[in-house]
Amino acid sequence: MASLKKVLRKKKYVKIKLKKIVTNHLELTAELNGVKGRFILDTGASNSCIGLDLKEHFNMTSEESDVKAAGAGAVDMETHKSENNSLKIGKWKNKQFNVVLFDLSHVNTALTQHNADEVHGIIGADVLESGKAFIDYDKKVLYLRRLKKKQLKKLFKVPF
Repeated sequence: MASLKKVLRKKKYVKIKLKKIVTNHLELTAELNGVKGRFILDTGASNSCIGLDLKEHFNMTSEESDVKAAGAGAVDMETHKSENNSLKIGKWKNKQFNVVLFDLSHVNTALTQHNADEVHGIIGADVLESGKAFIDYDKKVLYLRRLKKKQLKKLFKVPF
């Protein structure tokens, strides 16, 4: 029987290394608009998120949204949305990446209280679904399938 790694490689998946941090979160490095950042992989987050204070850091434009965000112990948070960004995780790329921006200080406070480093954002289910993700928890590897051009237009719509 072929190994999972060989099967996924044949199906155009790319391998992305994950790092397990002291809080048991899985962390990865990604480039947003050509700028490297540290992100938590969160299968329970519906959308990928960036700290609102990092908009300029990642060369983003955004607009306010009427939708409030909730998660990780915080509710009713003001949000912005940013469209048509470039996201690169390992060799996986999306040049039409849409992202939610909001105050992630509560996330970073929780991380630093456990002696973990702060993150720039969260990679959520939007990326995992579009990349038809496989996560190998034992080997700490994320596999994402390369996107076809026609797929890009249908994906990554911020729900507000």
